[in-house]
Amino acid sequence: MDSDLDQALDAVGPRLRALRRQRETTLADLSAETGISVSTLSRLESGARRPTLELLLPLARAHGVTLDELVGAPPTGDPRIHLRPVTHHGMTMLPLSRRAGGIQAYKLVIPARKATPDPKTHEGYEWLYILNGRLRLILGEHDLVLTPGEAAEFDTRVPHWFGAADGEPVEILSLFGRQGERAHLRARPTSRSSSS
Repeated sequence: MDSDLDQALDAVGPRLRALRRQRETTLADLSAETGISVSTLSRLESGARRPTLELLLPLARAHGVTLDELVGAPPTGDPRIHLRPVTHHGMTMLPLSRRAGGIQAYKLVIPARKATPDPKTHEGYEWLYILNGRLRLILGEHDLVLTPGEAAEFDTRVPHWFGAADGEPVEILSLFGRQGERAHLRARPTSRSSSS
């Protein structure tokens, strides 16, 4: 039994390194996100430090994986992906990407409640796409209502706020980059011009 445990713990370091590289995250970025020192992270990845639950929990959260995935627990046969919703400022946020750093994808469900707009600023860039409902977006001097199928993109250093425009909940897709990464959308002209 002890040899099985030792083998599982020995495999954690290479798995941590692979996850970090796959997500193109540096040790310094991971340290800032988890509060674990760069030297401890380096020693964990090299196998020079034995992983503990206190270290593995924030690393699993940062990499968007379960503890089972991190330690290589045998699969249970359940094919479902368990995304964990988070409630923040009254909104339910469901992460759709499992990548640390870079652009993050979320589905947001905003409750049907009247809220007083309180525009904020922070580092980053955001792209919103409305799935259901009507979204009120205040962006700088603009006060807009977006409907299903409409999108908005903006630098989050511009004062902004969004919420339900009426008595119905709103569902949106959000792409957010903390370092100011922009979503690059490309539209190709059709090969034939259409006439009405």
